Amino acid sequence: MSGIQKVGIIGAGQMGSGIAHVCALSGLDVVLQDLALDKVEQGLATISGNMARQAAKGIIEEDAIKPALARIAASDSYDNMADCDLVIESATEDETIKRKILAQLGPVVKSDAILATNTSSISITRLAASTDRPERFIGIHFMNPVPLMELVEVVRGIATDDETYEASRAFVDHIGKQITVAEDFPAFIVNRILLPMINEAIYTLYEGVGSVESIDTAMKLGANHPMGPLQLADFIGLDTCLSVMQVLYDGLADTKYRPCPLLVKYVEAGWVGRKAGRGFYDYRGETPVPTR
Repeated sequence: MSGIQKVGIIGAGQMGSGIAHVCALSGLDVVLQDLALDKVEQGLATISGNMARQAAKGIIEEDAIKPALARIAASDSYDNMADCDLVIESATEDETIKRKILAQLGPVVKSDAILATNTSSISITRLAASTDRPERFIGIHFMNPVPLMELVEVVRGIATDDETYEASRAFVDHIGKQITVAEDFPAFIVNRILLPMINEAIYTLYEGVGSVESIDTAMKLGANHPMGPLQLADFIGLDTCLSVMQVLYDGLADTKYRPCPLLVKYVEAGWVGRKAGRGFYDYRGETPVPTR
């Protein structure tokens, strides 16, 4: 697999812990890093719980859990990634934060290590320019939830070399995911299509065409979607949805990508979905209740 045996993951949230989960199960050593060790411990608890659920459903063998968890080392420092072959940045969807992390990584990791980003929308070429190795930089975008979703988008920046691309493809194959190759345009393939649909669903709510419940029911039963668009927005995180829409709007300069004012209002209120307890649904009770 082109020498990738140890993977560093920056960010122990929903996406980062999911990436650590699949890497460890596939036999790779993992360093999971966040700003504080308690955040990493929360991520490890999530991984343990998710693996237990997979074992209960027969997706993985129960005796695979303990050795997989043993392969994940907790860290609150980049220094522990010095011997990683691949480091995947999976921090919040904010370009300034990502560029700062990537700039700090360069002096720490070995010179031939691949740096990657799990960004769902931001230019790979721009992020690569903040590193000391743009030719060894690539986008490896996992879908949420990582342990369940089969797809990974691989995105080359303008400087990404063939060796980095082939090693990244081999890595994705090794962890049991299916690859799709996207060009380096705002939001790539999946979110270029998905997020405007979600944004339009929010406009439909904003304009009073339907309620939260009726919009989600319409798309589940009328379009055979497994989850309604507003429920899905809550699952993704409304802050992430807004970030992607802003990248699309700024990058393509087309008014059809303008974020809905209601989406902005929810994010400003801190009602960013399931992780906050409230979004288009209120999750604080036994069952989710629409907030509009």
